[in-house]
Amino acid sequence: MKKRTVVLMATLSLFAVQASASAGASSDPDTLARGAYLARAGDCVACHTAPDGKPFAGGLAIESPFGTIYSTNITPDTHAGIGGYTEQEFAAALRQGKRADGANLYPAMPYPSYARLTDEDVHALYVYFMHGVEPVEHQPEQTDLSFPFDQRWGITAWNWLFVDQSTFTPTPSSDAEVNRGRYLVQGLGHCGSCHTPRGLFQQEKALNEEDGSEYLSGANLNGWWAPSLRGQPADEEGAKVSGLAGWSRDDIAEYLATGRNAHSAVGGEMTSVIANSTSHLSEQDLTAIAAYLKTLPAEGSTRGNDSDATGVAKESSTEQTLTRATGLDAGARLYLDNCNACHFASGTGAPRVFPSLVGNSLVNAENPTGLIHTILAGAQLPSTPKNPERLMMPGFAWRLSNQEVAALATFVRAGWGNTGGAVSAEQVKDVRETLNEQPGYSGAPTRYGAKTSAEHATDNQTPSPSKD
Repeated sequence: MKKRTVVLMATLSLFAVQASASAGASSDPDTLARGAYLARAGDCVACHTAPDGKPFAGGLAIESPFGTIYSTNITPDTHAGIGGYTEQEFAAALRQGKRADGANLYPAMPYPSYARLTDEDVHALYVYFMHGVEPVEHQPEQTDLSFPFDQRWGITAWNWLFVDQSTFTPTPSSDAEVNRGRYLVQGLGHCGSCHTPRGLFQQEKALNEEDGSEYLSGANLNGWWAPSLRGQPADEEGAKVSGLAGWSRDDIAEYLATGRNAHSAVGGEMTSVIANSTSHLSEQDLTAIAAYLKTLPAEGSTRGNDSDATGVAKESSTEQTLTRATGLDAGARLYLDNCNACHFASGTGAPRVFPSLVGNSLVNAENPTGLIHTILAGAQLPSTPKNPERLMMPGFAWRLSNQEVAALATFVRAGWGNTGGAVSAEQVKDVRETLNEQPGYSGAPTRYGAKTSAEHATDNQTPSPSKD
């Protein structure tokens, strides 16, 4: 019996040593670094970090059509976080939306996109979150939706109907660069979560280009227009393209790296994506993303039905009207008083500093809420490794009435050949009331120097790998 006990103890010791060696090998510096990079690409910190909270500790309130969903703690804390998850359980959460206890996650977690991840990338992410993130013992507020949305079992049917859980497979007809971009956009980047319109059951109408032309064709997101990312110009004679269809690959890569380019500057929800995620990606990956987006036909993304000649005439007419500064309507006067110094009578602004209003996707969006929000609250460009300065546009809520903001927005949406519709004072009132409900917002002249909740997350940079 004693001999058997010794043999058993020796065997158990051998297994313990092997397990320890395996764990040490799995957390090698290269795997940790790769996992940290992939977490950046997935922008995990943005959703799993509350304003002024610790990175990945959860608690961010995410508004949905069904109620407020609070993000979970994904630090390796064994009580409040995911420290007790095995790699298989971690993979199931990422790809299938399944918690370790078997319950369904709400699809605010973009697992329909993460299902595309390769085994190698899932492993690197697991190693990073278990060995490279600081454990935080913080229990976020629990999500408590009303009936029937509190019945998580119903998500099983939703998943069966709308989620494709197949791992990414390169498209044989595309080169390696385009396939890399395809993988990042469809998978970790989960770009479709914001830029693809949703159906009756809040499902993305398409998860990739094979599902149809609605993929990445633009969508409304919390009152902001997330523009089309389809970058191949539509083949329509005389049409004038807008957005990514009129950008080069270099334009797209520059925008993702810095939040600005010769055509536009970032605003709204995309600001934190640039700051937390894409500005930290390699030049090769940014170029690959751009290469892939330029393969997607931009059907229906042309700006109006004007011919080039008509569009140029309208741009010139608006500029001449503002330059003469006589016989102006209320919107034009407000533009000269509040906007002209930066965006000029031509509406073109200054490349990489003040965005052009001509053909601007936010200006021309069917829903004017994003433009109204920007006029009222201002905007701030993110600080990125390549462009660390935070350029700011002041908000005008303190000096313009609802009717004045409506007149100004209507003028901008109709000037220089733009095709946005009129804006009403009631629409402005609704946006102002929403802003007034935000913590820390006052509408005062100094408001533009404060941080929004999205910008607070920007400061919560990924921590250095812990030593364990």
